[in-house]
Amino acid sequence: MKEKATGTSYAKIIFFGEHSVVYGKPAVAIPLYSVDVSATLERTVIGQTIHCRYFDGPISQMNDNLQGVRVLIDRLLNLFEANELSFRLTIESKVPAERGMGSSAATAIALVRAFFNLFEKPLSRLELLTLADIEEKITHGNPSGLDAATASSEAPIWFIKNQVNEQIEFHRSNLCLVIADSGIKGKTSEAVSLVHNNLIDEPDMAMPLIDQLGQIATTARQALADSDQVTLGRLMSQSQTDLAKLGVSTKALDQFCQIAITYNALGAKLTGSGLGGCMIALAKNQRDAQIIATKLRQAGATQTWIQSFKNYEFTTGEQHDNLVK
Repeated sequence: MKEKATGTSYAKIIFFGEHSVVYGKPAVAIPLYSVDVSATLERTVIGQTIHCRYFDGPISQMNDNLQGVRVLIDRLLNLFEANELSFRLTIESKVPAERGMGSSAATAIALVRAFFNLFEKPLSRLELLTLADIEEKITHGNPSGLDAATASSEAPIWFIKNQVNEQIEFHRSNLCLVIADSGIKGKTSEAVSLVHNNLIDEPDMAMPLIDQLGQIATTARQALADSDQVTLGRLMSQSQTDLAKLGVSTKALDQFCQIAITYNALGAKLTGSGLGGCMIALAKNQRDAQIIATKLRQAGATQTWIQSFKNYEFTTGEQHDNLVK
């Protein structure tokens, strides 16, 4: 066993398939390396303490809103037969809460990796996701698994609810993704209910939009493999149009998308449930991305991030997260 160990994970962004994924259509999600979470375990003489942005003190006294984390820690200690282990756990997260970026899943992934690192044990991807799901079920009730799969991945994720959850081929390029936070908390349940009501009240309008969003995700998968930047940009903007028609965009998100296009973005759209949260824009290169990010901050974005496509990897087969993450 080590004296100190760290585990890391990433924020997630839904690239394509918002809302349509709820109705069995495919979605593409990507990890954001520039928005990460780290969990560091240090062995101590006495006690078990946690230090994070929501709580600082003994793990046994953690707030109810962190129940998922507490239960996951207990399960991991049981797994390694180390319930009496004394340690200090520090969680540092760049992932903003309630922005649809998978904050809780990223925390769970980092935690599991840190414990396996501390005990110097190999960790399969299946075991990682199974353990992270312990926290996610407590925090979210019935998680799809998409957040944890993406937070733990080195590549984009292809996801179909209750059917497929896999890493997909990704062609590295000079493209960059700009993410901008509107500063408004996303309203997931309200947005999902809104789309559901549209499907009931106006099926002739809403159902074709859901179908098209699913087809867009399918086309985008191939465009990602081919690095077809023109198609990717067009699909993003079409997605934004469809999501706005479904009623889940906002004036701020619409404005951000228009600003990004004005400053040479290939495409732009909201990401996540909408009614707040973040938008994303596709830039041809780092220079364009920096300009777009600057203009978005000037327009009121509270934070921006840039993710280069050069950094993504694609792995096949059984993936082990062993000791270096």
